[in-house]
Amino acid sequence: MDDIVKAAMAKWPNVPHCFGWLGLDARGQWYMRDDRVQAAGPFPQARGSLLKHDKLLEFIHRNYAADERGQWYFQNGPQRVYVELEITPWVWRLQPDGGVLSHTGLATPVHESLVDENGLLYLVTELGPGLVHTADMALAAEAVESGQWTPRDVRAADLPNRFGFVLSPQRLQEQT
Repeated sequence: MDDIVKAAMAKWPNVPHCFGWLGLDARGQWYMRDDRVQAAGPFPQARGSLLKHDKLLEFIHRNYAADERGQWYFQNGPQRVYVELEITPWVWRLQPDGGVLSHTGLATPVHESLVDENGLLYLVTELGPGLVHTADMALAAEAVESGQWTPRDVRAADLPNRFGFVLSPQRLQEQT
């Protein structure tokens, strides 16, 4: 986490959390969801505006984390901006050398591979579970064919409970 963020958290410890305003899709893209978009429906049906500003994306990536309940958020100064997830908290990009990078640019080793009822491939890593980016399926197929990964079956609906993450912190907040 950035030092400036830690300082802001210490200076203003009671800033309310923000829910519903940020979404992460299955391709690792971030979406800003204003009141109008939120009123149009839940993420990902109502996505919002694709974030493209490189410095903002880098800031989000450096300050992306999960709380004790498995809700993923971006620490924006003293405020937590909780993230609506389309499918998993991580999206993996496979590298030609066999490495795996998160959508935030972090390298991580793979512990397990899973495939769901729709043929989507997930990797479980030290960072947690994530979906393999669709553009990297040729590299993924090579890893499976070479025996590097042996995907086990999983139901997509079981992933949040199995790995302890929350798809919609906004929905959870509304229920409590």
